[in-house]
Amino acid sequence: MYDFYCGEILLFDKPIHWSSFDIVNKVRIEIKKKYGKKLKVGHAGTLDPLASGLLILCTGKMTKQIENFQHLDKEYQAVIKFGATTPSFDLETQPDNFFEIKHINLDLLNETLNNFIGIQMQRPPNFSAKKINGETAYVNARLGKDFEIKKNEIEIKKIEIIEHNLPEQVTIRMTVSKGTYIRSFANDLGIKLNSGAYLQKLIRTKIGDYNVQNALSIEDFIENLKNIDTTHNSINN
Repeated sequence: MYDFYCGEILLFDKPIHWSSFDIVNKVRIEIKKKYGKKLKVGHAGTLDPLASGLLILCTGKMTKQIENFQHLDKEYQAVIKFGATTPSFDLETQPDNFFEIKHINLDLLNETLNNFIGIQMQRPPNFSAKKINGETAYVNARLGKDFEIKKNEIEIKKIEIIEHNLPEQVTIRMTVSKGTYIRSFANDLGIKLNSGAYLQKLIRTKIGDYNVQNALSIEDFIENLKNIDTTHNSINN
């Protein structure tokens, strides 16, 4: 039985084209419809609209614990396309430059990926939610403004090739620290390979010990909510 107002940790499998706030807002609306009372809901780490996978939401008094989840390592499964770049480093924008890929083989890819393991400085994409002088970066990027975001210290802890169709693309699994942009990693990988690359698909599979396999779709959550009997329930403040 859920106790949203005292506090719950909710695991969602976010679909593509939904923002993290879309999920938060939908959960907030559905709970208010069920119980007739507003509820504080927040997510513990954003996920891009074009990415899918694990999103942790906290409700009620558990929202005070959000920061604890934000510092946990994340695991992703990423499909990276070689031979081109896009301004957003993913499929939000169209390819703008094209590169040779014939030289990319498994040995070169493995060597290059191994060189990414460890603590490093990474520049977030201009098409991101980072704030630049109080303005959201992606808004300025879409307006064509010229700016550069400062690099952040991140750590890439593990990289594993799941499958590949070289020299065109590769699917990898990676574990990274808070603040790591997989889109930036894809772009940087292309540069290190003396080619170009962008993120074609991204799934967040884990946050700390929390696994997407244990997450609900938003549709399943709403269905579960409908089946809760509130006749004898009292709402805690």
